[in-house]
Amino acid sequence: MDVEIRDEMIRLGQLLKLAGVVEDGAQAREAIEAGEVSVNGEVERRRGRQLHPGDEVALGGERLTVVRA
Repeated sequence: MDVEIRDEMIRLGQLLKLAGVVEDGAQAREAIEAGEVSVNGEVERRRGRQLHPGDEVALGGERLTVVRA
């Protein structure tokens, strides 16, 4: 699924909330800290990781691609 952003970057926790794959920041933090989230094929444990258009994020069965609006 493509997730459109207006700025040049978005933080990982914000992207997960924007895409609706988590309900809130606490759920995003838990998933990230548990190693359930990958960015560009590598496990990412930093909620504040900066994402840019073209980055791919996976959580469970969801695959998200950051695109510029």
